[in-house]
Amino acid sequence: MKKPVLVIMAAGMGSRYGGLKQIDPVDKEGHIIMDFSIFDAKRAGFEKVVFIIKKENEADFKEAVGNRMEKIMDVAYAYQDLHNLPEGFEVPEGRVKPWGTAHAVLSAIDEVDGPFAVINADDYYGKEAYREAFEYLTKKSPTDIMQICMVSFVLKNTLSDNGTVTRGICRVSENGMLTDIRETHDIARTEQGAGVLTDGRIVKELDADATVSMNMWGMTSEFFEVLKSRFDSFLNKTEAEDLKAEYLLPTLIGELLSEHQLEVRVLKSHDQWFGVTYQEDKATVTEAIQRLISRGIYPSRLFK
Repeated sequence: MKKPVLVIMAAGMGSRYGGLKQIDPVDKEGHIIMDFSIFDAKRAGFEKVVFIIKKENEADFKEAVGNRMEKIMDVAYAYQDLHNLPEGFEVPEGRVKPWGTAHAVLSAIDEVDGPFAVINADDYYGKEAYREAFEYLTKKSPTDIMQICMVSFVLKNTLSDNGTVTRGICRVSENGMLTDIRETHDIARTEQGAGVLTDGRIVKELDADATVSMNMWGMTSEFFEVLKSRFDSFLNKTEAEDLKAEYLLPTLIGELLSEHQLEVRVLKSHDQWFGVTYQEDKATVTEAIQRLISRGIYPSRLFK
């Protein structure tokens, strides 16, 4: 069996954050969140990383990340492009928004030919998450139905104090299988824990202890064929005037689950998740990183 590959979705410019947040340092040594992700992935057993980026960001990204990582991991690049569409489809006039996370992963089809884990570039998942994913991908047995895995987190541990977030809220069976996932927007921290915010008021309370997806998945290369075929279906169903419709991993996986086309093993990480959605989140992340270094979870210089 081929060794799992780490795929990092780093094509987003971070519109709410106001810059290319994936390459913004989070400690005094100049490390970025991706450095900690790759450090954790490397010690879990991953040896190759595929960065999904925008072509126009390539030079900056390689200078800040890629060139350094080539000394540590086997590095490859995939490019998410708005115009990378199946034959017969065109970008609607006025569309500038990328096609979403499922399209981003599909962009890596030529660089991955075995099992892989996929993560967001600007999220810290913790070392346990990578160990869980790597072990699943290396020990996975063939099944009658396509099976993937998801590393899950607790909703209350994934909220920002500085604005709303989008999370995939999950239902999990007693035997640890995902039964439903709903992409939920505008989630805010509340006095009760968490809720959906609309026009400045909470319109729906949420279970703060709910299981959520943070887009950390473990898949096999066969999943690319699903991504391809379902992207055609997505484009056929999307109205031309809907310039913000996105082909999203949680939505796609939810559809496959409801159609009994897929099984998802839910793995649990007990590490604290954190990430940078808004500029104001950076101070919180910096403090969290320093605490982890002080506890000896990470060396002060990751790659000596």
